[in-house]
Amino acid sequence: MWKKLRIAILLFILATVGLNAWRAHAQTRDWSKTLQVSIFPLNGDGSPAAAARIARLQEEDFKDIEAFFTEQAQAHGVSNPRPLRVSLQPALSALPPAAPMQRSGLDVLLWSLKLRYWAWQQPDGVPRAHVRAFVIFWDSDANGGRVPDSHGLAKGQIAISNVHSTRAMQHSNNVVIAHEILHTMGATDKYGPDLRPQYPAGFAEPDANPRYPQRLCEIMAGRTPVSETELEIPRSLAECLIGPLTAQEVGMRH
Repeated sequence: MWKKLRIAILLFILATVGLNAWRAHAQTRDWSKTLQVSIFPLNGDGSPAAAARIARLQEEDFKDIEAFFTEQAQAHGVSNPRPLRVSLQPALSALPPAAPMQRSGLDVLLWSLKLRYWAWQQPDGVPRAHVRAFVIFWDSDANGGRVPDSHGLAKGQIAISNVHSTRAMQHSNNVVIAHEILHTMGATDKYGPDLRPQYPAGFAEPDANPRYPQRLCEIMAGRTPVSETELEIPRSLAECLIGPLTAQEVGMRH
């Protein structure tokens, strides 16, 4: 009797968690309403450079993310005049668990669970967020200017963006943040193991003749192919667009 009751309670809890996760994911794809995105800054390396940049951050620094989503949503037929709103939240001190060096299925699964537990311990933001974007700043002059990889999880609507501390990199940083936000909505990467954009989904203008140079970057491809061998990293969201497949994946296009 008690065993059956415990099993029933466990099944109820699992069903509730699953239903809540489905609802949360559905909300990120409902472009008739404004999607609330909370930006939480963190200092990735404890550096003075990152601390100084975080102290000077303003909500205006992220407004081109809003503008990008508005322009792209409308280009795919969304009529909502403000499909996404970004709000800057207070800085956090506890860093998320680092992604595994070995990308085996089990390692990634365990890291995903740890990350979701860590995120559960963090605030939701004001107003309450549909997507939380944890933006981790690193000293741009250290480690040869390299920062760790970024990640976005559709389960939990968590975006982890590792970015540069210099003010001059803000527009480039916003490309990374927008890319990871789209991952939380179900968008997939459009590049291969060699980081080259996949044709045709990873090309902003796949029907262009000649094919190269591409003028814009499909944001989930991460780079603009300017020749068969050369790629360029977009300097801002003004050099990016959301292609048809990505738009379908995130519910902008049916």
